[in-house]
Amino acid sequence: MKKYALTLVRLFIGLFLYAVGIVFTINANLGLSPWDTFHQGISKHTGITMGQASIVIGLIIVVIDWAAGEKVGIGTIFNMLFIGIFMDLLMLNHLIPSFDNIAARIIMMLLGMLIIGIACYFYIGAGLGSGPRDGLMVALAKKTNKPVKLIRSCIEAVPLIIGYLLGGSVGFGTVIMVVFGGYFIQFAFKVLKFDVRDVEHQFIDDYVKVIKEALTNKKEGTNIN
Repeated sequence: MKKYALTLVRLFIGLFLYAVGIVFTINANLGLSPWDTFHQGISKHTGITMGQASIVIGLIIVVIDWAAGEKVGIGTIFNMLFIGIFMDLLMLNHLIPSFDNIAARIIMMLLGMLIIGIACYFYIGAGLGSGPRDGLMVALAKKTNKPVKLIRSCIEAVPLIIGYLLGGSVGFGTVIMVVFGGYFIQFAFKVLKFDVRDVEHQFIDDYVKVIKEALTNKKEGTNIN
């Protein structure tokens, strides 16, 4: 139990840092990432917050992932819920500043990208399942037999276009995040000496299997007695 509690702590540190990184890029006001452009567009037309929009879209994607046969972990569910909750906590309480100076805004955006990379180290390393959008990427790659890079580009293009049409913020920062976001994550992993291939994820299916086996063993033991 102690080990599992520490794993959950690691997961939540990652999710909180991910929200911090996102809010850094939002407050930099240089253009949002594709998904956040989509979330902002939804927010403008529905009146819900960006965090709530993130949760709603995340829920839809989790359902799609599950229907496509992708395994869902506790980390996937918590990712869907708590990043949006943490975003609203930070934004509605103005806990992260914004700046008018263009140099400060660029630094803020770059720091946000780096923080997101560090956040990925924590929450992916917890081994409790990938995020909903990563699961969608894997599911579509399996279904279409297309390269992951192509699938990722298409996945990001769709929310970006829809978000832009809905009034989401797009700027040169958007281009930087699309082109260099992966490099920042890779840099963070290199500094922290983290290899995602070493992570063995635990999924909800695994817990169900363990519970079923325990119940079966208990039933067999009762029958023997």
